[in-house]
Amino acid sequence: MITVLIADDQELVRSGFRMILDARDDLTVVGEAGDGEEAIRLAAQTRPDVVLMDVRMPGTDGISATARLTAAADAPKVIILTTYDLEEPLYAALRAGASGFLLKDVRPSDLVDAIRVVARGEALLAPAMTRRLLDRFVATDVTPSAPTGSLRTLTEREREVLGLLARGSSNAEIAARLVVTEATVKTHVSAILRKLGVRDRVQAVVLAYDLGLVRPRPSS
Repeated sequence: MITVLIADDQELVRSGFRMILDARDDLTVVGEAGDGEEAIRLAAQTRPDVVLMDVRMPGTDGISATARLTAAADAPKVIILTTYDLEEPLYAALRAGASGFLLKDVRPSDLVDAIRVVARGEALLAPAMTRRLLDRFVATDVTPSAPTGSLRTLTEREREVLGLLARGSSNAEIAARLVVTEATVKTHVSAILRKLGVRDRVQAVVLAYDLGLVRPRPSS
């Protein structure tokens, strides 16, 4: 059973998401919060697997709340919910530790799938908005030579896999590119997360950007 906490300042939005999730046998909503502070408090009490977090809320906003939640031990995965397809706030949320992004008009089936994917931690959540976001900020030049910082702990092949992750590639796409099995790719990804000390693929990509393995795409 995947437990979910919903944080949004609109009760109607929270109720709608709850109806969608409670209709699934493998999902259950353990709490609803109307602002960031309440989300942090309820998360400590209920220890959800996934938090659906609105960006704009009174008091502590979703980005600040995400940063505080993901800094804790055994942190939940956070999916950012937004009405606005804006890159800068979403990138700030990604850096704060979010594992995915969804527009509030997401189809029910896509919402459910996103929660399952993020809860598993097996793949980067990549709807069109997230792929464009990663493409804008971290998905151009890959420089596997002369690694710095914690990248030195990775093998050359692991740095290559991380570079492909930064381009938004799936396990299947990476396997095809490197001519290996998907199982081998999963092994490499697990090693990358462990060595870099990050929770999921999204945070591995952010770290790769910060450490210079990938370079941002110039603004057009």
